[in-house]
Amino acid sequence: MVTLKKLHEGGFLISKVKQISGRIFDKMLKAYQITDLNTAQGRIVFSLWQNDDIPISQLVKQTALGKTSLTSMLDRLEQVGYVIRKPDEQDKRKIVISLTEKSKLLKENYDAVSHDMNSLFYQGLSEDAIDQFEETLKHILANLNQYEEDNK
Repeated sequence: MVTLKKLHEGGFLISKVKQISGRIFDKMLKAYQITDLNTAQGRIVFSLWQNDDIPISQLVKQTALGKTSLTSMLDRLEQVGYVIRKPDEQDKRKIVISLTEKSKLLKENYDAVSHDMNSLFYQGLSEDAIDQFEETLKHILANLNQYEEDNK
């Protein structure tokens, strides 16, 4: 454990950024006529755009959502027609999550919202500052993942 000489606000600031950016992202989704998808559900669909037809356990890791939260969000996404659950072809005991055509049609508008958010996030920062910031976030995320893994 690292001993810090002064009180740092990184966790608090990250939490505030998450709250404010979530509100802005939801407004942007509505502006692009994506009205039946919220920020957290968007994270699930976004993960599936990167890697479709995956088991819930892998989706838990990709989204960093708890299994209970993810399951309830998948229920909602399935109700509105964005995902389907089906048995894994290799192991019928496992369920894989797949995108529907309806969710694939959202990708272009969702990518535009993501681009707008990135522009807002990084406004006024140099490429080097952005790269350094993202490396720092990856390091913090690795620390948190390791702690969580060690304390199961």
